[in-house]
Amino acid sequence: MDRGLVVINDTEAHKRLLREAGQFIAGTDAELVLFSWMTPEQYEAGIDALETIGDVEHTTYDESTALDMTTRFARELADESFVEGDADIDYEVEGVVTEDDDISDEVLDAAERLECDHIFVVGRSRSPTGKAIFGDIAQRIILNFDGLVTTATT
Repeated sequence: MDRGLVVINDTEAHKRLLREAGQFIAGTDAELVLFSWMTPEQYEAGIDALETIGDVEHTTYDESTALDMTTRFARELADESFVEGDADIDYEVEGVVTEDDDISDEVLDAAERLECDHIFVVGRSRSPTGKAIFGDIAQRIILNFDGLVTTATT
């Protein structure tokens, strides 16, 4: 493995997966990409919250600010998740603003563009029928990624 992509969010399952991916990457001397996202609704909520602050402090909130927030979140999560022995882990952050339904496509696009050969993703625990009818992010990634996929469940 040369480069792995970890899909992260602010849940314990994602934090565990990030720690595991970090240990795996450290053992293989590969690079790591942290994939973080914000939904348009979260973006809009940020705009609403910061409008009043912006009026007072003359600040702006746009998509680049939202991407900066996703990057900062990913770096903070990595700092929290990686132990001292993992300090030499090389990683970069890929942040996007996207609908929840489009996350798997965004992950696949990023993995291809960044030449990742391994994806780490958290999937939801569902019955076999629920998976067949509704699918989920992890399932779509597994079915459409031409490489290794490591999954963890919530």
